[in-house]
Amino acid sequence: MLYKKIDFFKASCYNFALHHARRRELQGSTPIRFFSKDARQLETLKLGKENMAQLEIKNLHVQVEDKEILRGFNLTINQGEIHALMGPNGTGKSTLAYAIMGHPRYQITEGDILLDGESILDLSPDERSRRGIFLAFQYPVAIPGVTLANFLRVAINARRKADDPEDKGISIVKFRQMLKAKMELLKMDPAFAGRYLNEGFSGGEKKRAEILQMAMLEPRFAILDETDSGLDIDALRIVSEGVNALAGDHIGILIITHYQRMLNYIKPDFVHIMYGGRIVESGQAELALRLEESGYAWVREKYGPLPKEEEELTS
Repeated sequence: MLYKKIDFFKASCYNFALHHARRRELQGSTPIRFFSKDARQLETLKLGKENMAQLEIKNLHVQVEDKEILRGFNLTINQGEIHALMGPNGTGKSTLAYAIMGHPRYQITEGDILLDGESILDLSPDERSRRGIFLAFQYPVAIPGVTLANFLRVAINARRKADDPEDKGISIVKFRQMLKAKMELLKMDPAFAGRYLNEGFSGGEKKRAEILQMAMLEPRFAILDETDSGLDIDALRIVSEGVNALAGDHIGILIITHYQRMLNYIKPDFVHIMYGGRIVESGQAELALRLEESGYAWVREKYGPLPKEEEELTS
């Protein structure tokens, strides 16, 4: 029953993210895509930090079934930055993702989540999505009978309608042009858009569909919850290339992962180790390499073992 409830929320939040993601103001210009960390940082410096959106998580405490999972979690993500959040099973990484999106099972008992300085704790998941937060799920939900293209068109039109009740929606011609451009950017076969959403998809195809949705909705902040899980090396490379193609000054990205392998392709600006419900170590790419070489044994030795009940709740 518990898993059914979680799956229901995933499906609901999945639809919220697609149907109500906030429209980014392009101001008549075409967004520039960057493939290197240096290029992203250069463009961020040109724009100035005062023009960048910010997602700030302050002293966040979250409990599940009366058990505290997050214990004073702090993190600030600016547009144009890529953060990697790593940690062993049972440390609260997915709890963080669901708490940011407003999952009702995860009760926030202390702290705040701020978007551009304003708390979003009282906002529903769909409203958070409208404000520009996107969550790519570890286990995307299949929707039989609905093609990926139709799903995206409905999502975009619902988003436009939410922003402007008088909006009549994107035309078929403009939508096809947009979809074609995004699929070319991500090097995807156009026939992929005609398949039923996630039905019969391989693990890699599901994750590529998530990245395509992220491309079409153009959020200000994207949370990728273990996007690398279940992918072979070729699928991992392809999905990572898609994320790199979308990275730039217009989006802040949080990559939640257990392993360093995805970071071989996506170069983060910051790497954080989460343990016991909070960030215990922060650094750059070298920190991820240390985990790859030494595992989490040194983290457990330094900060102590996780409670068994906590591992069961967050796994």
